Amino acid sequence: MADIKEIVEDENKIDTVIADDITFRGTLRFKNSLKIKGLFEGKIETDGSLIIGREATVSADIEANEVSVSGSLNGKIKAKQKIELFKKSRINADIITPDLHIEPGSLFNGTCIMEEKD
Repeated sequence: MADIKEIVEDENKIDTVIADDITFRGTLRFKNSLKIKGLFEGKIETDGSLIIGREATVSADIEANEVSVSGSLNGKIKAKQKIELFKKSRINADIITPDLHIEPGSLFNGTCIMEEKD
């Protein structure tokens, strides 16, 4: 799989994009990669990559392989591989992951539990 930072910058490499004019409430299940640019509330389950765009507002419980956040997130995240928090992201969440990257300029409030990779 391509490096997630590369995927964040090139939407053509993402399988599905929820555009910034979409509001979605419910449960999302998918296998590959998804980028959210709009508003999402609910639950997300995937063995793939979740990318939360700079424009996005997400309130969800998330279970994924990799999670990359550039926007606003409230909830819980459990990532099997890694979580990346990019500059100007706003995260209020409890997270569980074996690998955490926090870019300077991001805001993280919550708890973090580091686990070994599966």
